[in-house]
Amino acid sequence: MDLFDENPREFNFGTCKALLHKAFLSKDQEDWLFDNLITEIDWIQEEIKFMGKIHPLPRLTSWHSISGKSYTYSGIKVSPKKYNEVISRLNKKIELLSGMEFNCVLLNYYRDGNDKVSWHADDEKSLGETVNIASLSLGETRNFQVKRADGQGEVKNILLEGGDLLIMEHPFQNEMLHQIPKTQKKINSRINLTFRLMK
Repeated sequence: MDLFDENPREFNFGTCKALLHKAFLSKDQEDWLFDNLITEIDWIQEEIKFMGKIHPLPRLTSWHSISGKSYTYSGIKVSPKKYNEVISRLNKKIELLSGMEFNCVLLNYYRDGNDKVSWHADDEKSLGETVNIASLSLGETRNFQVKRADGQGEVKNILLEGGDLLIMEHPFQNEMLHQIPKTQKKINSRINLTFRLMK
């Protein structure tokens, strides 16, 4: 799986930044990977407690860890699955490009425009004080929105296309929030892999 590399586009948000590598995967690579993950991954619809009621997450997920560590986010504790060969190769390639270390990945499967993830930061204590996130998009283009955690400033939009790799460098998770909003448009499905390092 040879990955296509080009100079990244830099998005600055005050003291933090995100780097967007367009077409990190070629179209053929992306299509193959999307189909592989759809069929090979054991997708789960987790549930979250909100205002005293249980709600299904508006997306499917799968948590994978090299070291077999579970992960807790938004009050949900997920058990780890092992890296398969494809995810292992992706992990190494992204490490090589970014110069960062990753040992786990959360996969999100957005089935259509109704699936989403609300405003949040990946700042769980298990990720340590320095958090770098590498986010690989496959399939449908979705709008990735960013805003300051203190509520100041405007919402910024980044369109993430299939094959794009977005790297959110520390201290992005400390200072910013991000989301994938739902859309009324009739769109196809999207998979997102968010690589991270658990301490």
